[in-house]
Amino acid sequence: MSDFRTILLAEDNSKDVELTLEALSEHNLANQVAVVRDGVEAMEYLRCEGKYSTRKRENPAVIFLDIKMPRMDGIEVLKTIRSEPSLKTIPVVMLTSSREEPDLKRSYELGANAYVVKPVDFEDFIEAVKQVGIFWAVINELPPK
Repeated sequence: MSDFRTILLAEDNSKDVELTLEALSEHNLANQVAVVRDGVEAMEYLRCEGKYSTRKRENPAVIFLDIKMPRMDGIEVLKTIRSEPSLKTIPVVMLTSSREEPDLKRSYELGANAYVVKPVDFEDFIEAVKQVGIFWAVINELPPK
């Protein structure tokens, strides 16, 4: 499984990061997750800037993107990703606690591939992340570079 591309997880809540990594580890995907804590850091990672300037220039297989983050929220990150030719084809899954209809609508208008509301129940959260992670990181075919 080492040939799987990285999953980028943009999440500022430490508990949600831990739960997401635990869910993905059940399918040996957790070691392929890069975690960033806000939208600015997500864009630095994607653009190979700042502390990510030496990382391999390869887009992640999928981005799990929280909406409510400091410095730059997930909606703005999604908008930026979809405006940059080198990033716009990366699948983006909004993985958020927001059930607000404007967030859902705006995410799809900007090109989100999926919108998953974080379940409150631990087991439901683990199952949702496993299903989404397996589909986008393993099953989904990306366009050629």
